[in-house]
Amino acid sequence: MTETAVQPSAKASKGERRIIIRTVGLKKTYMMKGVLTEALRGVDMAIYQGEFISVMGPSGSGKSTFFNMIGALDSPSVGRVFIDEVDVAQLTAEELAYLRCHKIGYIFQSYNLIKYMTALENVTTPMAFGGVMPDEARERGMALLDLVGLKERWYHRPIEMSGGQQQRVAIARSLANNPSVLLCDEPTANLDLHTGQEIIDTLVKLNQEKGVTVICATHDHRMMNICDRLMWIRDGRIDRIANREDVQIEVDSIG
Repeated sequence: MTETAVQPSAKASKGERRIIIRTVGLKKTYMMKGVLTEALRGVDMAIYQGEFISVMGPSGSGKSTFFNMIGALDSPSVGRVFIDEVDVAQLTAEELAYLRCHKIGYIFQSYNLIKYMTALENVTTPMAFGGVMPDEARERGMALLDLVGLKERWYHRPIEMSGGQQQRVAIARSLANNPSVLLCDEPTANLDLHTGQEIIDTLVKLNQEKGVTVICATHDHRMMNICDRLMWIRDGRIDRIANREDVQIEVDSIG
């Protein structure tokens, strides 16, 4: 990869330009039915603190595998992943669990809320794993629900909420332990246009006001329109990286 491909966006360059996630020669292979599949074929990438990144790629391009690598959910076959300049491969199981709990928040396309729990219980569950005491967890959980506009629905269970409300609960839950990075897998894919825009606005607020680094796998042109950089993955490799201002995006063309 050329040096220009990993330069920070204009927004990131105004600060310290601290790298928060870095991959070096990242490769991942799977053996499926006796056939070797190369999901990633040597990915070098730097993501800077406070950036908003949109990641695109067709099905099977390696996008999900890349997310699993930088989220410390899977290990590379070759190469290295650094989070806050710590080599993830060198961490113990306990240290990995701590990193996943405190450094990275995950927002899934299917929400992944626990059906029998209230919104507040869903949000505070990760805090229990993070060692937060119950009273503090409740106070923090209510503040997070307030942040996403659902403080008055803290006692509702997922079945009693719309898709957009469930996704906002999922966002609040992802922030339970004050992560510095949010990994979002198609966060607007199952939502109508209006609700999808609400989710985008929430992520922008977190990025701009809280300084959270947001990395979204998306096909939503509205998401691409507000990000700092866009990254295309194709056939397990980074095909292109561009600053937002260098890309023409037709926002009205989304379906």
